[in-house]
Amino acid sequence: MIRIITDSAADLTAQELAQPGVYVVPMSVTFEDGSSVEDDGRMTKDEFFQRLASDSKLPRTSQPSPAAFMDAYTEAELAGDEAIVITVAQKLSGTFQCATLAAADVDTPIYVVDSETATQGEALIVREALRLRDMGLSAEQIVDVLERFKKRVRIVAVVDSLKHLQKGGRIPAAVAIVGGALGIKPVIALYDSVVKLAGKGRGRPGALVAMFKQLDELGGIDTNYPCTVLYSDEKQVAGPVHHYLTQNLKLSGVRTCQIGATIGTHVGPRAAGVVFVTKETAEA
Repeated sequence: MIRIITDSAADLTAQELAQPGVYVVPMSVTFEDGSSVEDDGRMTKDEFFQRLASDSKLPRTSQPSPAAFMDAYTEAELAGDEAIVITVAQKLSGTFQCATLAAADVDTPIYVVDSETATQGEALIVREALRLRDMGLSAEQIVDVLERFKKRVRIVAVVDSLKHLQKGGRIPAAVAIVGGALGIKPVIALYDSVVKLAGKGRGRPGALVAMFKQLDELGGIDTNYPCTVLYSDEKQVAGPVHHYLTQNLKLSGVRTCQIGATIGTHVGPRAAGVVFVTKETAEA
């Protein structure tokens, strides 16, 4: 069997976690008072965002250790399984390096894929890996497809401010200043491992319009793959995004998922966005 191993930055749903051969190595979050929790579901997403709002300092997120990946690999080896490991973008976290280090110390075939994305973008790649596995492809064949497929995954989102991304070192201070003008809501995009300021709008309505324009500017939506609407702490902010995708664009199968603690630390409250796969080009 081919196991699909990922980290908790993928924000897999309970249904996805229950699928055969899916394993998650949790990341951890350390709060202002020094207490740490693993991002393994024991603290709910809502509880995390309540804590994020009450603490004066941003939590610290930590990648899983090589030993944590080694445990997952050893289990696969004992079961006689191969494993494909899909990690959060290595430019955003050291998780890819830890997964790769651990892979060198086991005999079972381990294939480590840098997703170049996070949260439901990463989950989308996990779902594609599972689909290909269930079609009967080999691990090598799946990885070959994923390396090309991941280049088509886009996340675009409206955030309340860029301060969380800037404090966490995910964007430069100069970008945070540009996106933080009075009354302006920034639009960010994540693809090719980089968080970018993709646009901005006056107030949330203006920012949503700017975000919707990005769906085409970033390559257009491939309707063969369902879109996912993301939100951080307030589900109602996802409503206008879901409405636009289903009513204006007439898309079906649109999912709505909450961002977890690992990525939520960096995007902050009242974020809402879209994860989608771009249309295939001749180069893809």
